[in-house]
Amino acid sequence: MPRRRGPGATVQYLATMVVNEVPLYAMAGLTASTIVALAQGDLTTPGGMVGAVAAGLTIVALVGLTLRARRSRDALDRALDAGLGADWRAQIDPELRRQPRSRTSWVRTLLLRLRRRRRDVEHRRNLSYGPHGRHNRLDVYRHRSHPAGAPVLIHLHGGAFVSGRKDHESLPLIHRFASQGWLCISANYRIGRHVDFPDHLVDVKRVIAWVREHGGEFGAAPEMLVVAGDSAGGHLAVTAALTPGDPAYQPGFEDADTSVSAAVGLYGYYGRTDSSLVGSSPADHLHPDAPPIMLVHGDHDSNVPVAWARSFARRLRAGWRGPVVYAELPGAQHTFDLLNSVRGSLTVDGVEAFCAWVRSCSGVSPVGNAEARQPTPGDRPRASAGPC
Repeated sequence: MPRRRGPGATVQYLATMVVNEVPLYAMAGLTASTIVALAQGDLTTPGGMVGAVAAGLTIVALVGLTLRARRSRDALDRALDAGLGADWRAQIDPELRRQPRSRTSWVRTLLLRLRRRRRDVEHRRNLSYGPHGRHNRLDVYRHRSHPAGAPVLIHLHGGAFVSGRKDHESLPLIHRFASQGWLCISANYRIGRHVDFPDHLVDVKRVIAWVREHGGEFGAAPEMLVVAGDSAGGHLAVTAALTPGDPAYQPGFEDADTSVSAAVGLYGYYGRTDSSLVGSSPADHLHPDAPPIMLVHGDHDSNVPVAWARSFARRLRAGWRGPVVYAELPGAQHTFDLLNSVRGSLTVDGVEAFCAWVRSCSGVSPVGNAEARQPTPGDRPRASAGPC
């Protein structure tokens, strides 16, 4: 995957990601050290006074980082308005219109941000979905009440197609959706220096086919199926959404239904995996009948520059008729959803709102509706129905 090279980008990423997402932890540490220094009399020396001033300025900067992270809500709301229309909230089914919003109080921000899992979510690990050993395993997350008729979220990890694993990224997103009654799948796929396109995409197609064949065993109604991914996983999610049923990417399972209801890319790379591999970019597969797509990117991403995502969003909008939601989050780095940060929680809010709109416009009944129709073989998500 082409990316910004050199040590500068790596150092910038490592130095800023954690502090950028949970700045109040750094603020608490600085405050505590300043209080200790004051109690020991260290601040009476010129050096101590300079250190205290520097610590104070740093604390002010960290407060600024927190305030900037909270502005992500406005950025996401503007993107949803622009992509779905100003009246998109009114189009959501009343049963889904609760619009859960993350509470961003200072106490919760400071105390609860490292918790990424939820107790009401059941996690089943390492189910096989294909012939390639550990690279073809997936995890299932669902509510402990085992709801029937659950919509499906498939998540794909990042790692530049050479690293990463299924139980590492976007856990706040996966657990939130599972807690809300979704069946969530997080899957490994083939990675490594000797794995070429389209091997990764074939594996993603196998995951979708597995859900359609076996999801009912876990209460899924895969007529509503959203595929999402981070970084390289965002590339795969969007490419899969743009190539439903393409036999070139479904060797041996050409007849499987691999259509999806929507796709979500978080800090995604959307170029070619190799400049000579035509077809390895989602932009190579644009067509006017693609499903709704949501892209979220940080405007301070040092691994995948925001200009690349912005350019791809423009090509998406120009290439087809459906909705494209493109949000740029102020101050966000790469992997901004790794921790359960303010920005990460607000992003989950936005993705949840987008998916609620997609569910309402596809005519799929909400979880818990006793009259929800069970899927039948060959079902495909409806592109538009009802008020949309």
